[in-house]
Amino acid sequence: MSAFIQKIGIDLGTTYTLVHLPKKGIVLNEPSVVAVSSIDGSILAVGDEAKEMIGRTPDTIIAKRPLKDGVIADYKITEAMLRYFIAKAAGPWRFFKPEVMVAVPAGITSTERRAVIDAALAAGSRSVYILKEPIAAAIGAGIPIASSQGHMIVNIGGGTSEIAVISLGSLVTASSIRIGGNKLDQAIIEHVRRKYALAIGERMAEQVKIGIGSAQYLSEDEKLRMDIRGRDLVSGLPRTIELSSDDVTEAIQGELEGIVQAVKNVFQITPPELSADVIENGITLSGGTSMLRHLASLMTSATGVATEVANDPQLCVARGTGIALDNLEDYKRSLSAGGTQ
Repeated sequence: MSAFIQKIGIDLGTTYTLVHLPKKGIVLNEPSVVAVSSIDGSILAVGDEAKEMIGRTPDTIIAKRPLKDGVIADYKITEAMLRYFIAKAAGPWRFFKPEVMVAVPAGITSTERRAVIDAALAAGSRSVYILKEPIAAAIGAGIPIASSQGHMIVNIGGGTSEIAVISLGSLVTASSIRIGGNKLDQAIIEHVRRKYALAIGERMAEQVKIGIGSAQYLSEDEKLRMDIRGRDLVSGLPRTIELSSDDVTEAIQGELEGIVQAVKNVFQITPPELSADVIENGITLSGGTSMLRHLASLMTSATGVATEVANDPQLCVARGTGIALDNLEDYKRSLSAGGTQ
């Protein structure tokens, strides 16, 4: 029967949820958003369709992100979202309940971990395995985690940044901070409000970050510019302004300093032998936010350790869950206790 049991790896992110099927790769990459009716609490839309509703819904519809800072903030909505993603990934001809592996932040509490397991079981899983995000990201980035050498992974997602030194398949030192892409978006919103008296939404801030964002100031030749639209805070009318990459760099400096400091803190508690390994092997960045321009060079200059971004960094965690699920015996040491029904 085991040959018929489907295996599904899930990167349950604050901003996006990615689903990996062994031998097929990433089959789903949709926003972690659910549209709910405020009248009867029914689920109206999930994923891409629900995200389209953010900031545009009537009073009777609420677009919710059921995860906050990488952990479940609304259990019922998370369960509905998982049910949707599992059903969509498994397809219509599913006869057996799938085995599911979910990646969670390294700093998750036992209560929060239990909530993830319960939600995945309630959503129709046969058994649930839990893998910590830094380990999943390292596996997906091709880092040989079973080796005795120390490797550092910095996984920067939408809600959290996970910094870890991994050796012999386990986290030796790790830190999970609640700074990620969403905080960068918020910093851009605040900067534009303060400097230009213009109110912009989350979606516009995200477009600005992706379109012209840079972790370091760009030279005059490289500088990027973008027209953005919002509501004038004085007149209340729509207004368009031109924003430069310098504006974004200035806006997000505080958040980036928080991530750099967290990396330095992990170095301070890492055994000297493993620190020496990391200096030799370098730091690997993963997660969607690691695609921010010049983030690797900022990390290199701040820590003195060569830093590079993994291939397809936004896919590393999901890919890692799929690989681990397909090779459970090899990665048994790296897994947390899960649940079965």
